[in-house]
Amino acid sequence: MTILRPFGAGSGQASSVTTPLSCRNYIDGQWLSAVEEATLESRNPADKTEVVATFPRSQANDVDTAVAAARKAYHSWRKVPAPARAEYIFRVGEILLQHKEELAQLISREMGKPLTEARGDVQEGIDCAFYSAGEGRRLFGQTTPSEMSNKFAMTVRMPIGVCALITPWNFPVAIPCWKAMPALVCGNTVILKPAEDTSACATKLIEIFQQAGLPPGVINLVHGVGEEAGKALVEHPNVDLVSFTGSSETGAFVGATCGRTHKRVCLEMGGKNAQVVMEDADLELALDGAVWGAFGTTGQRCTATSRLILHREIKEKFTTMLYERTSKLRLGAGTDPNTDIGPIVNEKQLQQVSKYLDIAHEEGAKVLIGGEIATEGLLKNGYFFQPTILDDVTPDMRVAREEIFGPVVVLIEVSSFEEAIAILNDSNYGLSSSVYTRDINRAFTAMRDIEAGITYINGPTIGAEVHLPFGGVKQTGNGHREAGTTALDVFTEWKSVYVDFSGSLQRAQIDNRS
Repeated sequence: MTILRPFGAGSGQASSVTTPLSCRNYIDGQWLSAVEEATLESRNPADKTEVVATFPRSQANDVDTAVAAARKAYHSWRKVPAPARAEYIFRVGEILLQHKEELAQLISREMGKPLTEARGDVQEGIDCAFYSAGEGRRLFGQTTPSEMSNKFAMTVRMPIGVCALITPWNFPVAIPCWKAMPALVCGNTVILKPAEDTSACATKLIEIFQQAGLPPGVINLVHGVGEEAGKALVEHPNVDLVSFTGSSETGAFVGATCGRTHKRVCLEMGGKNAQVVMEDADLELALDGAVWGAFGTTGQRCTATSRLILHREIKEKFTTMLYERTSKLRLGAGTDPNTDIGPIVNEKQLQQVSKYLDIAHEEGAKVLIGGEIATEGLLKNGYFFQPTILDDVTPDMRVAREEIFGPVVVLIEVSSFEEAIAILNDSNYGLSSSVYTRDINRAFTAMRDIEAGITYINGPTIGAEVHLPFGGVKQTGNGHREAGTTALDVFTEWKSVYVDFSGSLQRAQIDNRS
């Protein structure tokens, strides 16, 4: 295994150094240890004997320092013209492009996803940089006629202030970029609190922002445990906005805290996504979508296909096809080019997935394939779980309703399109959805009637594009969307501006007596 040199300490190319990367907080343009100097470890989930990085276990006093730096920088950063702010983000994209392979290798080692997926993770960050940079010249407001003579009316976007960005481990480059880049272009300053499992990825990403020349305090990094550093950020009185991606349980705490303290909050949480396969579907195409949707990123993504809703006329045939394809998937380290499915991210999550198989047995579901922790051969030192198909599942079972976040897909049989849509919608979540059919009427009905933030026709439930809104309904989110122009609505406030050049007092209609 190799580890990358810090970008500022050499050529930026991979070296043969095997010493764990020593990560620090990045606050006010400086790399700092936590005040109490406690550290934690990030390990390779494919080989838990390998420590990829050490990082600070930050506490509230470290958060205080970061917030103060971000608050100080905000007063000058907000006054930098938006096109000039965007130029910094464009440079971030250029540097990300130069270091794409390095980052992909690090992602694979630190959180386990196969290299092909890790490269896509970084590419999403690159795409987000170039897209967000363009928005620096498109932070459009509106001009509109006034109801009075000699009066001009318009709206403008204003930044919000200090933004806390709390991000998960499954997309350690893409999701921080989704949040930080539009936030910065809009004139906010940010503090990134990454997941404990991907501290090295976060460090390398912030080094790239540093290389792009952002002024001190504009972007900050605080490592640590969610219950400590993350909680301190959410509760901090000088944080103006919290953007959180993670579990619905933690999101509920974040939302309640921000509501109580009058903070702006953007929540992107769980999913229990379904792919419907109708009797008229292209089964080979639907199979490709089901396998990629269920087992891509080892099922560890909020858009993963965890429910397959199959019409009874094709259920037996499609199940056989799915079984045969799944049986050929190869488990292994993400850095191995032959790997189809990487490890689960850590021991806790591995046991969580295993627990749901116990629940499946108790509920009467049938394990067609997989269903166990994998320990053979080179897998013995990692956190691997066999790709799993559960049959004889009914919509009321826990395995059909709760997010498992692993390589597990359940099969549910239906007898009609209407029943399929009803079962798809019968969920506490509403992130992504998919329908495979050749019937255009069904396709448009699905687009209208499915209760989800994302609907695919003849495509898998996973695979977001950076210029479209991303988010969901119900317990998946709180109404905001990431990516696309809708991200600007998260990170800006609207201001209405009136210019009266009449030279006299004019009362608006609301103030006039009839």
